[in-house]
Amino acid sequence: MTDSVDGLREVDVIVVGAGVSGLTAGRLLQQQGLRVVVLEARERVGGRVWTDRSGGLVTDLGASWIHGVNGSPVAAAADAFGLPTVEFTVGGYQPDSRPIAHYSPDGVRLTDEEAVRYVADIHAVDEALSGILPASAPDASYRDVTDEALAAQGWDDERTQRVREYLEHRAEEQYGAWIEDLAAHGLDDDSIDGHEVVFPDGYDRLAEHLAEGLDIRLGRAVDAVEWGSEGVAVTASGEELRANAAVVTVPVGVLRSGDLRITPSLPGPVQEALDRLTMNDFEKVFLRFSAKFWDEDVYAIRQQGPEGVWWHSFYDLTPLHGVPTLLTFAAGPAARAIRDWSEDRVVGSVLDQLRRLYGERVEEPTSVHLTAWHADPWARGSYAYMTLGSTTADHDALAEPIGGGALHLAGEATWTDDPATVTAALLSGHRAAENLLGRAVPLESLWTLPPAPPTDGDAEAPRTS
Repeated sequence: MTDSVDGLREVDVIVVGAGVSGLTAGRLLQQQGLRVVVLEARERVGGRVWTDRSGGLVTDLGASWIHGVNGSPVAAAADAFGLPTVEFTVGGYQPDSRPIAHYSPDGVRLTDEEAVRYVADIHAVDEALSGILPASAPDASYRDVTDEALAAQGWDDERTQRVREYLEHRAEEQYGAWIEDLAAHGLDDDSIDGHEVVFPDGYDRLAEHLAEGLDIRLGRAVDAVEWGSEGVAVTASGEELRANAAVVTVPVGVLRSGDLRITPSLPGPVQEALDRLTMNDFEKVFLRFSAKFWDEDVYAIRQQGPEGVWWHSFYDLTPLHGVPTLLTFAAGPAARAIRDWSEDRVVGSVLDQLRRLYGERVEEPTSVHLTAWHADPWARGSYAYMTLGSTTADHDALAEPIGGGALHLAGEATWTDDPATVTAALLSGHRAAENLLGRAVPLESLWTLPPAPPTDGDAEAPRTS
């Protein structure tokens, strides 16, 4: 084959998507001497790792946390690249990982004794779930198993409802999905190993380091990928590039949209796994203020009851930059409901709830950031979750090499142990590189070795049969 793009001759591997997964795969493959081109539809690298710096503020609109630094390759990479981090442990959507101000349905903060009892109830239900989940039906929802665990407690309606709300919010905030739409095992990975950190200078610095030395073509939306025994042909922005293999790292939402045509169709088991995963509805609302008005010495504020159906949790991000900042999430039904709202209407709705708790001390914010990942054609949501009938094995099924190794899928949704994270994206890119090469590649070379310069074609070609 002698096809070329922009005057460059044919390459060994085409990587579709310059998010963390694609950058990881491309960097590792180029280190092994292969000629790699990364095609990215956006005019930036990072994918769903996206930092906004407008107005002199640093705001991570996509990924924010390393959820557990113990043994984390993302933490190791951040350290190696010299990226500053700040400890900000949230422990997932847990009731007591750090000091939390819990507010009753009446808008009154729970006493310490009341909070202890409420948290104990949540832990009691979680303990019951540990026995119920393994025996749950294949098509059971997270609602089904949590309702069974609640019924086993024998509590009165009020006590039961408080914990039921918490479980609903946990499903929404962890996966941006309504509790009845999330598979029973959809939160099996909800665990944290070690403290968590955020990036005061922006998470996108990680992507920028991973991108160094790679041939990345920005503004190249891939329309079609054709794979076969002779390799792959990828069409992007009307131009075709051929290679021995391709690594496709676009999100599940794009794979399911039909905007990216893969020919021949994905093999049955891969397509079936894809059909059982879908993108969530999960948006961030950042509010910065001239002064703090909320509880001191707590990292989060949470309210119970019907007023907290949408805006139930507020996280204090002030320690990141010294600017009084609250972060809340529109998740699941709330995210869908506000899609067509103006920014003023969203902010007004959030402030109404804050004023229930703090009264007239709540001033208008000095700046606001709202995300709209559902409207991003290159994402179509924030991350993937397991729908009813899905199992954790569906994540790995997506990553099975296709066409004798001509085509590989990677990304956060293709990693079982910790999907929906940057860690999953990075590890899936590493796995795709190893599968394509047919041999092990040390993961730590990702941050200890620079990408090798493109070769003249004398490197070992990727395996495609």
